[in-house]
Amino acid sequence: MLSTIIASVLIFGLLIFVHELGHYLAAKRAGIKVLEFALGFGKELIAWEKGDTRYTLRFFPLGGFCRLLGEDPDDRRQEGNFQDKSIPSRFAVIAAGPVMNFALAVLLFTLMYFFFLGVPQQHSTRIGEVISGSRAQQAGLQSGDVILSVDGVDVQNWQEVVSRINASPEREILLHLRRNGEEHIVSVTPAEQQGKGLIGITPVYKKFMFLPSMVWGFNYTWFFIKLIFVSFYQMITGAIPADVAGPVGIVAVVGEVMQTGLSNLFSLAAIISINLGIINLLPIPALDGSRLLFLTLEGIRGKPIDPQKEGFIHFIGFAVLIMLMIFISFQDIFRLL
Repeated sequence: MLSTIIASVLIFGLLIFVHELGHYLAAKRAGIKVLEFALGFGKELIAWEKGDTRYTLRFFPLGGFCRLLGEDPDDRRQEGNFQDKSIPSRFAVIAAGPVMNFALAVLLFTLMYFFFLGVPQQHSTRIGEVISGSRAQQAGLQSGDVILSVDGVDVQNWQEVVSRINASPEREILLHLRRNGEEHIVSVTPAEQQGKGLIGITPVYKKFMFLPSMVWGFNYTWFFIKLIFVSFYQMITGAIPADVAGPVGIVAVVGEVMQTGLSNLFSLAAIISINLGIINLLPIPALDGSRLLFLTLEGIRGKPIDPQKEGFIHFIGFAVLIMLMIFISFQDIFRLL
């Protein structure tokens, strides 16, 4: 239980730190004074100052903020405040938080492939693993076999192997392969799954390849971004039931995933980071997306929204989000019990 709590705090802390760091770095680049960079909410545990910025570590770890000069109406006459900057500069500062969450997901997926999973060697037709109990194992295929042809058609890479096998569900095929310098012909019947033929083999995976791992990190991040948007749409339209987890539910998932290995924990942290980035881009009051919406309206209107009205909308949105988080947390607790 203690290890689950520690892992959860580290994951939440990392995601929030990276998000706020995006705002912080973009603000510094734009010449905006950062009054406070805080990790957590509530009572200050550690605090120090450097330059114009106060850095704080607070008691409650599930949160954080980057307070900029100019966010308070009384600061707006001072030099280096947020409101004096151009709309593109302010837009970049606000958007930098979610963007950093997506960048963190790419990094975590990259590290997962680099250190733990390895990158599939698509240019090769060598079998990396034969899944236990599969049609391939029953036919006598072994790890290290090099597939030369499928049903008499020569194959040059793993994608060609997969395509040929996928095209023959529940139909016997002949694999011409090389094993320990000798050539063999093996008969196997692919099992049908969702209209495709599968025999239960994987390519060779190679670790410690940084650039290919980064490519897979980008691809996996993009895959989950699309998947999450599709899931949101399906929940809104009622195609799938709404299933939302709060902090308590996420901690429970972290505990379960920890039992399956460190690579899956990296993957979970990346997926949560993507979710955090997407949710913050939604036009919900108090989140980055609503502030981006107000900036867009300012650009269209040619003048800013009344600061008092905008602040009131964000305050109401923040209150609603807190109540929603409490409600979801109670749901998570009842679900666990």
